[in-house]
Amino acid sequence: MAQALYYSPRLERPLIAALYHAAKAKRIPMTRLASLLVREGLQRLSQSGASESCVVHEETPPVIDPRGR
Repeated sequence: MAQALYYSPRLERPLIAALYHAAKAKRIPMTRLASLLVREGLQRLSQSGASESCVVHEETPPVIDPRGR
């Protein structure tokens, strides 16, 4: 069965470096931190009167790491 393709934008290198160091400091995966930051940013946009398309609809619940990361 073919997998769905998702748009995956490239982030600027300085953002990747900052994300890497912030995730290491918080001891969480970069993907979890990136998702959290994007989700919070989209919520702020929708609260400030921006387009309704900024609302995040969860497809699946977030993965909880049993190791507490």
